[in-house]
Amino acid sequence: MMKQYDNVFIFDHPLIRHKVSILRDKNTGMKEFRELIEEITTLMTYESMRDVETVPVTVQTPLEETTQYRIPEQSVVIVPILRAGLGMVNGIHTLFPTAKVGHIGMYRDEETLEPHEYYCKLPDGIEDKTVFLVDPMLATGGSACDALTALKARGCKKIKLMSIIGVPEGVEKVARMHPDIPVYVSTLDRCLNENGYILPGLGDAGDRLFGTK
Repeated sequence: MMKQYDNVFIFDHPLIRHKVSILRDKNTGMKEFRELIEEITTLMTYESMRDVETVPVTVQTPLEETTQYRIPEQSVVIVPILRAGLGMVNGIHTLFPTAKVGHIGMYRDEETLEPHEYYCKLPDGIEDKTVFLVDPMLATGGSACDALTALKARGCKKIKLMSIIGVPEGVEKVARMHPDIPVYVSTLDRCLNENGYILPGLGDAGDRLFGTK
């Protein structure tokens, strides 16, 4: 059983479970797989933004003037971990269509399973935004930890890590190394196999999103 961490949030919603079950199916085609990734991401974004800051605005209704609350424009930045993280961007854009997008590229050494950064391009002013770091699979946790370190080194202070499938090994590593970062996972799977793949998992998310290996 995974140790409990205050910064880890595992979703247990029937609609997400339903969509994840279709996502896992090896017979689910690329188009449907991509749409499911986006839909699950949207559902997770809704839940993970419960603590977002809002500002008062004056609105004129057809009957009277009233004070309402809105999330400031362009207060959110999406940073996918390349390449699979790209599949989650539109799911957040559904709720935050003006969010700018940065990119962090990581590759995994097939022998050591250690991540290496090869690309990083972020929007100006990201240090003052709420940053969604997204990657469908939280496996060893190495890429996520390195990406979080890279974002912090560039001044980011409000970061949320969001993955669709995770395993205890990866989730615990991130929670332990970055206790200040909220970690959102829709589903917690059993374990990693000897090659570092999640079981039961859904295969390689990037391959299934883009039809390439």
